[in-house]
Amino acid sequence: ADLWVFAAVVAIEEMGGPKVPFTPGRTDKPAAVTPTWTVKEHAENGRLPSPDMGSEEATAAHLRNIFNRMGFNDQEIVVLSGAHALGRCHTFSSGHWGPWTNAPTTMSNEYFRLLFEVDWKEKKTHEGKPWTGPRQFENPTGDLMMLPSDLVLTKDPSFRQYAEVYAKDEEKFWQDFGKAFEKLVNLGFA
Repeated sequence: ADLWVFAAVVAIEEMGGPKVPFTPGRTDKPAAVTPTWTVKEHAENGRLPSPDMGSEEATAAHLRNIFNRMGFNDQEIVVLSGAHALGRCHTFSSGHWGPWTNAPTTMSNEYFRLLFEVDWKEKKTHEGKPWTGPRQFENPTGDLMMLPSDLVLTKDPSFRQYAEVYAKDEEKFWQDFGKAFEKLVNLGFA
């Protein structure tokens, strides 16, 4: 377990993000009791937030339900969502497709800037064919994507106030992300 957490904090720092303190000492669980990591299973069992609950209000409430029970407030929900600056969605695992940012291997506040700067439209096609995946949004060129749970950060008034701060202030994003991520990786441990 420590190896996964250590790899995560090193990766965040190596990709330009904040230094997140690492505390060793987690105990590994036997394979028989370690959960599998399929997106479908974890979303259905409430371990991961679902990207779309059918409406902005329901999606915002769902994010709060998932994160509040772990002790996270709205500000921490928003700042942890900033991890979407990294990586991309893959149709084979989540059904969604594409990166959130133009630099998916760089930790920055680009995710938050794009939330407000881009006119996001619901995805209708993919590689010239009708889109058959779950609901998601894309920028005008179709190169970038956002999930309904991303865009709700600009619609819900409480979430929006924090997303606007992080869109304007990368240092504040890094500072708050480091604290929230440290809290996340130490849940039930430290």
